[in-house]
Amino acid sequence: MRHTHTSAAGPPAHRAHAPWPYTRLDVPALRAAGHRPHPVRQFVLKTRSRCNLACTYCYVYEMADQGWRAQPATMDPATTDRAARRIAEHAAAHDLPRVDLVLHGGEPLLTAPAGLAVPVDAVRAAVAAASPRTRVTATVQTNGTLLTRGRLAALAAAGIRVGVSLDGGLPAHNTRRVDHAGRPGFGAAARGLRLLARHPDSYAGVLCVIDLDHDPVETYESLLSFAPPSVGLLLPLANWSTPPPGHRPGGTPYADWLLAVFERWWHDGLRRTRIRVFEEIIALLLGLPAATETLGLAPAATAVIETDGSIEQADSLKSAYEGAATTGMTLRTHSFDQLLDHPGFAARQLGRDALADGCRTCELVEVCGGGHYPHRYRAGEGFRQPSVYCADLQVLIRHIAAAVAGAARPPAVAS
Repeated sequence: MRHTHTSAAGPPAHRAHAPWPYTRLDVPALRAAGHRPHPVRQFVLKTRSRCNLACTYCYVYEMADQGWRAQPATMDPATTDRAARRIAEHAAAHDLPRVDLVLHGGEPLLTAPAGLAVPVDAVRAAVAAASPRTRVTATVQTNGTLLTRGRLAALAAAGIRVGVSLDGGLPAHNTRRVDHAGRPGFGAAARGLRLLARHPDSYAGVLCVIDLDHDPVETYESLLSFAPPSVGLLLPLANWSTPPPGHRPGGTPYADWLLAVFERWWHDGLRRTRIRVFEEIIALLLGLPAATETLGLAPAATAVIETDGSIEQADSLKSAYEGAATTGMTLRTHSFDQLLDHPGFAARQLGRDALADGCRTCELVEVCGGGHYPHRYRAGEGFRQPSVYCADLQVLIRHIAAAVAGAARPPAVAS
């Protein structure tokens, strides 16, 4: 499916860096052909645009997009209230049963304990007034270094669950997670996680970026010492123009890393945590919906609100090029319904039709979904390539499919 885009595609950077979708996707023609947009269901509130750490691989601060430099350090009360009204407006317009809020940054816990729940309270109040049947859930994603009893109490009282980013359970796993003076952040993060583990109702889980330099099983088992209810093992944000570490034609180092963890996790007599990527692949293999945009063909449903009130696409796109997440929209001037017709957002709701030719005909497409959208980017061409992790995903999915099939096979009956 190919379109010629005739209306404004946003900043010139989009058209130069990503002709697909920004010059080749005609959203009005798409709508005329009957393709209906899907509402936004997750709203990422960038309550802080600065961080107390300076992780060397951070996509917000260290990759292609440096837009954070122009952002206010903090989302002010007027912007918070405007965000709440826009979210409520969208929930009411689409009769959403639930919206999910994610407090993000930067480091959102730079906010004093008394202020942590303010954005969530504002959204809940606005939604209760405009769309009473809509339930609002909330999490905060933090580096964990600022978790204290006071902050945890404030978050728990507001029903805000806590996710922590950590690259393994040992200091050696976290040498890239340092503060602005180059000092390690692991000690403070470990203290915060041990405190969080005493509050399981508030504990959402741990996100861990895969590092090929670290032993996969050791990384996994060391994280278990923090009793996470779930672990997200994340492929490094990379693309065809900026390939991931260890990438080489014919190699599958990330599949090999993940499968070492899978074998330990799958054959463990006690399921000690959920591992999202494995559970999502299993669900998709069984024909169930995925809960993520990194796999499967489900439409994108996440919008980001920056501290200045800009409405942006998923900020993982900041790994591609300067301005890759921008839409030119703000809370003052645009609704979230208008975001749905932005070509960058519309493209991520097309499922199979957004994929490269080879992906559309691949037997794994229902599970892989072409891979995470930012991983498909190639400078000057855009986002209609296979994932830079294509070979890894194929090996990973086929191995897990074989394991699931084996588990479903009835035991042999002795003759």
